[in-house]
Amino acid sequence: MLGILAIVAVVVLAAILGFAATRPGTFRVERSKSIEAPPASIFELIDDFHRWAAWSPWEKLDPAMKRTFAGAPSGKGAVYEWAGNSKAGEGRMEITGTSPGSKVTIKLDFLKPFEAHNTAEFTLVPAGAFTKLTWATFGPQKYIMKVMSLFVSMDKLVGKDFEAGLANIKAIAEK
Repeated sequence: MLGILAIVAVVVLAAILGFAATRPGTFRVERSKSIEAPPASIFELIDDFHRWAAWSPWEKLDPAMKRTFAGAPSGKGAVYEWAGNSKAGEGRMEITGTSPGSKVTIKLDFLKPFEAHNTAEFTLVPAGAFTKLTWATFGPQKYIMKVMSLFVSMDKLVGKDFEAGLANIKAIAEK
């Protein structure tokens, strides 16, 4: 009986690992929100890391989090590094490209609790009195993340934080 259970466990584990290998090698999470404000006023909230504390859903995860700003004060070359508790983790962001009023691209490097190197993008599209703001992150999905994605959806995990951040930006921009 014990031998049969061991064989079943090995077969199930092999099936899970095999299925994980078929998962995509990249991921993308994206959310959008319409905001009643001009693109330029929304852009200022995103293009300056000093302003992220007002809207980022991750800023309140660790009140004692250490933050460091370097490089340009805003825009291309601006750098933000953080080190916090197990919820906040540790990492670095650098703005690698901007198009005033329309796009901000960020190189996003997580160091803890796990290492990952991704890209974050904010795009702003005017639509009359509104601006459609889209927040996306994408990058490679290592094998271990493929296995984890079978049990925890990256879209659901990060998507809710994007929705909260976009709602915060909307509240600030529409004041």
